[in-house]
Amino acid sequence: MTKRQVAVVGLGGMGGGMARALLAAGCDVTVFNRSADRARPLAEAGARVAGSAAEAGAAADVVVLSLADEPAVEQVLFGEMIGAMRPGTTVVDTTTVSPSYARTTATRLTASGIHRVEACVVGNPDMAAAGRLRIFTSGPGPAVDRVQDVLTALGQESRHLGAAGRASALKLAFNLMLGVQTAALAEAAAFAEAAGVERELLLDALLNSGWRSPVLGFRAEFMRRRVYEPAGFRAALMHKDLELALEQAAANELHLPLCERAAGRYASALAAGHGDADAAVVVEVAP
Repeated sequence: MTKRQVAVVGLGGMGGGMARALLAAGCDVTVFNRSADRARPLAEAGARVAGSAAEAGAAADVVVLSLADEPAVEQVLFGEMIGAMRPGTTVVDTTTVSPSYARTTATRLTASGIHRVEACVVGNPDMAAAGRLRIFTSGPGPAVDRVQDVLTALGQESRHLGAAGRASALKLAFNLMLGVQTAALAEAAAFAEAAGVERELLLDALLNSGWRSPVLGFRAEFMRRRVYEPAGFRAALMHKDLELALEQAAANELHLPLCERAAGRYASALAAGHGDADAAVVVEVAP
């Protein structure tokens, strides 16, 4: 039986993890990342390393895209890959973008004979590598069905939400909650420490109470160790996603005051030079 030919373009924490999960599932995996050092461990694990994004796209019938933001999608997907991919290729785009950009991207790819499956992936890099993400998809049902084996390799759960843009809206809603909760945890730690309560004591008490959650526990561990790299979710990406949520809300005539304040906290982290640190670094930055 012919192995599924899958390219993974963008090898950050999530992209690199997904490439490992696809290798473990027996897929024939080609990878590309602008920083070549991120591809080396995957080459040692059995992946082929492409010399360019276009080369990676030409080698696959499914392309998993894991990029930082909309400008990166413009540059990599539309600036480099689209002319090299074969008609009928499916792009599984896990990049967090606005719902409006997701819809536009789908239309542009369809015009070139390329299918787009919008994939909101929920989890962290360790879950990605273990193939245990939760995945919410949008786009044409037949396109999703054609890549169900890839989605199964990547996630413990896959749920289809319907038309393009819906998965992106869900992902931004998730990240809005994550950003606000992480900022709130940072403020709780600052409040406790100012009152003479050690951060570690607060975090231990919190994580053994009804407030415990896997999400807060993951961020709390960074705060406990006071080490924020390698990041699970970079502060720069958190800020980007909160700004995307605010832009989409404004387009819908909706005010999100908590999101707005949280975005300001992450902007301060970026201004202090912590953009590549985990979002939990907000605890170290004065509001």
